[in-house]
Amino acid sequence: MRTRSLKPDKFNIITLGCSKNVVDSEVLLSQLKGNGMEVTHESAKNDANVIIVNTCGFIDNAKQESIDTILHYVEEKEAGKIDKLYVTGCLSHRYKEDLLNEIPQVDAFFGTLELPNLLKTLGADYKHELIGERLTTTPAHYSYLKISEGCNRPCSFCAIPLMRGKHVSKSIDQIVLEATNLVRNGTKEIMMIAQDSTYYGIDLYGERKLAELMTALSDVNGLEWIRLHYAYPSQFPEEILPLMAERDNICKYLDMPVQHISDNMLKTMRRGITRRRTYELLEKIKSQVPGIALRTTLLVGHPGETEKDFEELKQFVSDFEFDRLGVFPYSHEDNTHAYSLEDSIPAEEKERRSEEIMAIQQEISLKKNQAKIGQTLKVLFDTKEGGYFVGRTEADSPEVDNEVLVDAKTNYVRIGDFANVKITGNSDFDLYGNIVS
Repeated sequence: MRTRSLKPDKFNIITLGCSKNVVDSEVLLSQLKGNGMEVTHESAKNDANVIIVNTCGFIDNAKQESIDTILHYVEEKEAGKIDKLYVTGCLSHRYKEDLLNEIPQVDAFFGTLELPNLLKTLGADYKHELIGERLTTTPAHYSYLKISEGCNRPCSFCAIPLMRGKHVSKSIDQIVLEATNLVRNGTKEIMMIAQDSTYYGIDLYGERKLAELMTALSDVNGLEWIRLHYAYPSQFPEEILPLMAERDNICKYLDMPVQHISDNMLKTMRRGITRRRTYELLEKIKSQVPGIALRTTLLVGHPGETEKDFEELKQFVSDFEFDRLGVFPYSHEDNTHAYSLEDSIPAEEKERRSEEIMAIQQEISLKKNQAKIGQTLKVLFDTKEGGYFVGRTEADSPEVDNEVLVDAKTNYVRIGDFANVKITGNSDFDLYGNIVS
């Protein structure tokens, strides 16, 4: 058992969930360090006496991971290995009262909008002068840039508005300041993230301002790649397409979660778009931004999804051939609109549907990768794993997309640098190659 000393507290932040949570943890990290406190992020040294768990509450698996993590640190506290345990983030925001009753060993729970209260409890002041400054936890050469918080969409299955509130845009000036500071500290690539990036600006300026924001970011000196995530298809701001086609540092990459394609399911999911309009939009994006890599996310097993709906979705995946694709089985989330519907599709059936979609995508990815053999691609290198330098092309976002592997025995590149790579081989989801001058 560790003996309590009079030394100042040392904090360790544990982050679960999505990239939005990563940014929240980075802001907390910056605030604590700005207050002169000793703080780490996911340190393996086990020498911190205060743990802060930033939780995810999106779907069942994520909620369970968050609870398991909290309980792990409860055991650490009861064993005397840590002194204090605090919990923040989406799960804490959504289920605070339940968690207080069920896990009383936690010293305090905080919601997603309670950073000043969390800092006060930790003995720190909220420093407004640090707005726009952020200590990143990602590799130094890339960063996530949150352009807004919350969501106004009525999607039937989604609990995000319950945890993050209504849509609130940051100002263009504030976002550009943050990007400029990130570049000054070594960032070469930013991932623009939000719950719904295409809604950006309406609450602040009275109209969509995503194109103006992307133009301003593109003008930031030293920012080499700008990547757009989470573009909602309904009311998509098509004025960003010429920018993506013309500006070299705006990646020809778009993450657009379409969720489904059958009119029956789009209506039931309350997506505000039809099959026909979805196809028209996707084809327009491909025609106006030649060579664009399109990523999407699909949801299977939602209440009311028939076998006919699912077959229509499979045909859509086969026909359209997205460059990157992920699929989730439906999670029955309380207080969402879909919670009033019967969750009648068994978990095993949801998993089967997920696997069938990914099997189709695996074949598509293999075919697209085979077509790249012999091409020379610009690659940003993220890490060295085993005997390979591992990087990404313009078509790939960190953590979720394909990678390019270069044999470290016969090639050398610095992590965080760009290099031209001639593709010599492939697997289903990754590429292999050699660095060329």
